[in-house]
Amino acid sequence: MDTLSLYEMNNLVKEALKTCFPQRYWIHAELSEVHENPSGHCYLEFIEKTPRSGQIIAKARGMIWAATYRLLKPYFETNTGQRFASGIKVLVEVSPTFHEQYGYSLTVHNINPEYTLGDLALQRKRIIAQLTAEGIIDMNRELTWPTTPQRIAVISSPAAAGYGDFCNQLQHNPHGYRFYTVLFPAVMQGEQAERSILNALSRVYEYADLFDTVVIIRGGGATSELSCFDSYLLAAHVAQFPLPVITGIGHERDDTVLDAVANTRVKTPTAAAEFLIGKAAEFTVSLQLLQKNILTLCSNRLQQERQQITAYQSDISRLIQQRITLDTLRLERLQQSLNLKIRNKIEAERSRITQLAVHIPAKSEKRLIEEKYRWKNIWQKIRNTTNLYIENAKRELENTERLIVASSPENILKRGYSVTLKNGKVVKSAQELATGDKLSIWLNKGEITVQTVDVFPPKEK
Repeated sequence: MDTLSLYEMNNLVKEALKTCFPQRYWIHAELSEVHENPSGHCYLEFIEKTPRSGQIIAKARGMIWAATYRLLKPYFETNTGQRFASGIKVLVEVSPTFHEQYGYSLTVHNINPEYTLGDLALQRKRIIAQLTAEGIIDMNRELTWPTTPQRIAVISSPAAAGYGDFCNQLQHNPHGYRFYTVLFPAVMQGEQAERSILNALSRVYEYADLFDTVVIIRGGGATSELSCFDSYLLAAHVAQFPLPVITGIGHERDDTVLDAVANTRVKTPTAAAEFLIGKAAEFTVSLQLLQKNILTLCSNRLQQERQQITAYQSDISRLIQQRITLDTLRLERLQQSLNLKIRNKIEAERSRITQLAVHIPAKSEKRLIEEKYRWKNIWQKIRNTTNLYIENAKRELENTERLIVASSPENILKRGYSVTLKNGKVVKSAQELATGDKLSIWLNKGEITVQTVDVFPPKEK
């Protein structure tokens, strides 16, 4: 039996292709991949889809040699205003070739610039326009983020490297933040992807109260493999979803309809994890700022209360001294008034006695002498009584002064007593306290801050 090597077989195919297709052909197709090589060559992937389902029915590799690419690219972009990139539909002149090692490919010789954007780009524009007209395109972007999103529903393929990168980034974040993730598995490419992702969203919706956000992630790949994310049905569900949605689909160069409606679009699954870590870091910074503000306010309040207490102490001493001075003046005025009244009374009685002596006969001289001694005794009694009243008033004033001085907060604290305050107010009963209250205890010298461990209310009598 005659046999051929693989090289010989591929060589026969090469010659047959050259014989059967000796000329160049104009074909229309969509570019799903465009890569510029550092050498200047451009490597392509052509695809064709069915008009109704959008299913890819044909693929072919293509290339444009550097010398041709340097002319075709500016010519195309200048005439169309479009970048020569994946997602556009082109009309190109090609010649089919077959290489023994690299297989079948199409070499591009010319391009028609009038043949513009491909079906993928046009379909994407139509979907975005429809979502905008329905007023739902911005609904998910307008949702408010929770303070610190930690409960995360993840829609991804379980075996995808991007899912592993996402979880690893969250679990080993440098700040030690804790995140709780639940995977809702889904097919992330191909004909089943749209239905699979919609089912995953429905399962997340059933437990929406348990999550803070939804993350839809997929690693990089060919642009043609991301077509499922340009679905109107899927985009409409994400736009109206009650939780903020993060998309990390493909690479930075990829852009889908799903990215346009999601709350937050990041370039990769790892970037989605970094975004959530950043949200937690923002919350930590706000907590630290709040703690600093609370400490500052507490310190200022304590300083104000200390100044107020000092002012109260000064006012008490001043008021006591003022009261003593006023009472002393009052007693002096009272003594002067009594002395004046007594002198006036004596003078009046003397005048009356003198008048009586003129009219009383000599035989009444003895009576006059008796009256004189009687009034002298009355005057002595009045003076003694007045002096006694003044002495008693002075002793009462001195006792009052000693009582006020002894009752001052400063002297009470010196005798070993203390003052207990809660929130700047004096505590008078254990019923005003609860376990865990922070108290300030003022002593004669210094202040103590304590926290109650247990409180025993007064026993009923």
